[in-house]
This record gives sequence, C-alpha cells and structure tokens, in this order.
Amino acid sequence: MQVPLIQLQCGVNSYDWGKVGKESAAAKYAAATESSRFSIENEKPYAELWMGTHPSLPSKDVETQRSLLDLVQDNKALMSQEISRKYGEKLPFLFKVLSIRKALSIQAHPNKKLAEQLHAKDPKNYPDDNHKPEMTIAVTPFDGLCGFRPLKEVSYFLATVPSLRNLIGEEAAKEFEEGVSGRETSDNAEDMQRNKKSLQTAFSALMNKDKSTIAIAAKELVASAQKDGEQFAGGGGPSNGGKELADLVIRLNSQFEGDVGLFVLFFLNYVKLEVGEAMFLKADDIHAYLSGDIIECMASSDNVVRAGFTPKFQDIPTLTSMLTYSYAPISEQKMNPVDYPYVTLNRTAYSSSSSAILYDPPIEEFSVVKTELNGKEAKATFEAIEGPSIIICTAGSGKITVGPKTKQVKAGYVFFVGATAECTLESDSESFTTFKAFCELSGKETANGVS
Repeated sequence: MQVPLIQLQCGVNSYDWGKVGKESAAAKYAAATESSRFSIENEKPYAELWMGTHPSLPSKDVETQRSLLDLVQDNKALMSQEISRKYGEKLPFLFKVLSIRKALSIQAHPNKKLAEQLHAKDPKNYPDDNHKPEMTIAVTPFDGLCGFRPLKEVSYFLATVPSLRNLIGEEAAKEFEEGVSGRETSDNAEDMQRNKKSLQTAFSALMNKDKSTIAIAAKELVASAQKDGEQFAGGGGPSNGGKELADLVIRLNSQFEGDVGLFVLFFLNYVKLEVGEAMFLKADDIHAYLSGDIIECMASSDNVVRAGFTPKFQDIPTLTSMLTYSYAPISEQKMNPVDYPYVTLNRTAYSSSSSAILYDPPIEEFSVVKTELNGKEAKATFEAIEGPSIIICTAGSGKITVGPKTKQVKAGYVFFVGATAECTLESDSESFTTFKAFCELSGKETANGVS
C-alpha cells in the first residue's frame, strides 16, 4: 500500500487586492515547489494559495501530477471511510495562505441552507452549495473589519460622525438609538432580538443609499478625517483612537474612493491581530480583511456575498437579510489557542521551548495546529488521527516522516498526510514553522478554542 505522505503542488490566484510580485507570501510559497512551472511576475498581484481538493484550484501530487481529489476518491482510506462518505469524497476543508495588500470586499458567507438556495438560483455568482465558516491566523501583522461592534459604540459614532448620521437619516438614527437605549448589553433573549432588529434596520438604511449620495457624504467624511486627526469621530470611542480611525478612513478611501465601506467601518469592529493571533467567523458573519499575510482555513466552499470595497457583483438585499446581526467586542471573536496534547516533543525541542498550538473552532470540518521547532534536530511526533491533514511550512527547513518515507521540507512546501498515519517533523534550521490543518470527526480534538 502507498505510504500516505504526498507532496503537493498548489495553485495561486491573482486578484487585484493581493500583494505584488515577491512581496506576496502566497506567490513565494507557490513558487517554492521545484516541479512547479509557476514563476513570479514582479508587477502582478498574487492573493491566495489554495491547498485542498476544491475544483476551482485543486492541488496536485508533485510526483504523478494527479489531482489530490483523484487520489482521495480512488483511495478512500486516505481520508477515512467515514469522512469520505460524509463529505462526498472531497476534503472537508480548504486551506489557504492570503497575502493582502488592499481591502477585500465587505462580505459574508452563507449558511448551508442559504448556500443551497443561492447556488440553485444563481450558480454563476454562487458556485457552491456548502457553507463557509472560516478561521484566520496571522502570519504577519493583520487588520480587518470583523463582526458588528457593541451597540453603544454604534450609537456613539451616530452621535459623533455627522456625515454618518446624515447619510443614514435622522429618523433612522433616532429609531436605532431609542430602540437599543438601556438594553445595549442585556442578555435577555427578547431584548437581544429587538437589538438585532434595530441594528438590521439601521445597517440596511446605510447599505441601500444610492451611490451618488454616498459619494457626497464620503467627501465630507474624508475631509473631517484629514482635518480632525485625534479628535475625529469624537476621539474614536472605547475600542479605537480618533487618529487610528481617521488614518483608516483616508487609507480605505485611497483604495475605494467614495465607497459605502467608509461608513460601514463605524458599524464593524476594527481588529488588529499580531503574529499567531487568530479569530473565527461563523457562516453569516460580516467581515472585510484589510491587510497582512494570514493562514486561513474554511469549510470547502467558494461562496461570497459581497456589498462594498469591490468592483465585483454585489448582492446587498441578500447580505442585509442573511446576517446574524450578532454584536460583540472583538475579544469574543478572537480565539484562545491551547497546547496540542497529542504530540511528543524530543528533548531538543522541549529544552528550546518549541511548541505545538491548537486552534480549534466549534465546527467539525477543521482544526489547525501551529508547530514551531526551535533549533536543529528539534523533533515533534504527531499521533495518528482518524482523518486527513495538510501541512505547510511557512519558515525554516527540516524533514517530514510518515512510516518509511522521509521528505525534505522548505518554506512553501505543502504535504498531504493520510488518515491513521503517525507523522514526525524535524528541524534542520534554527526555527522551523509549520501549520497543519486536519479533520477528525470523533476524536481527541475537543478543546474549545473560542472564548
């Protein structure tokens, strides 16, 4: 039987928001595999490296050039019979590296039921019938807009950003303020439902304004950001400084002049992630990634409902009707990674403070382990699991071993490891960093990584 260790050749997408040329980690990783015919063009943007079986950009076996999808369908033991059966003989997750130079669209990914409906009605714009919860782990400093702010912050900005209040309209602004007043932090189910309805009404009022009205308001907003500095938006409120928000408005306007997204940022949490920090976004959660390099893992889908910061198809009625309108500080979306318990570090790894950290979202399709081996000959041995894994090296070099098979690993190399296979990583550099995405339906990975 074939040893279940397969080096993968992975494709990279070129979207306008990607980092350019060799600035893009996604491009550098794609070009690292020797058998790849891909070469980086200095002036071209490279946005996403895809690792998995998704038909839009399937990974291939470096040695045979067969797609990973073909391989797992021919040999169901590679994923386990149970996972193959449950997920239609496809990998349950899609693993990515994103290199973000400018804002991605304001977007959300539909839940399973809505995905099926959208795909049936409009397969051109919604190519999948699957949901797409996703997890983001920062590889370099990252910033983005993620989830609705606490309601007191939204009320604060309606009171301190005149162009926002004028755009939404005095009646809609007052209706929101009165609708949530005194109940902003209530955990009573009825209050929370009323709050979400008020938030939906106000947000929809903004999103449905015509483009010419938004463009006029945006000029006023940008002028205020340029003039007011630290005093912009009433000093910024509890989560962000005034200068921070002013700089953000100016920066985003330089990318998408006069866009509704300049006002959406007052409704959404502005989050910054340091290297190694992570957040989880459920299906139907609104977000817009703004800059940085990230590892992203998601259910295997390419569905996006967009409504701002994009020249692509926008579906405002679907977006405003599908969102959960959950509101919370960003601390509730950030994950709390824990030590991964099913790995053994050798003495060199242990004494050099090497680590294997688990990011485990509350869904079954995927989890991710980040392993950092410090020093040559530091070694981590992962116990076999009842499901498939994909491993990418993001820094340093070393070796990967499954059974009798050992392969060299460098930054950008990607490997598939089949179910029930013990896997060992060993460093031959001072620092060797890998990320491993995996699925196991009923196994050991039960730590809840969401605070």
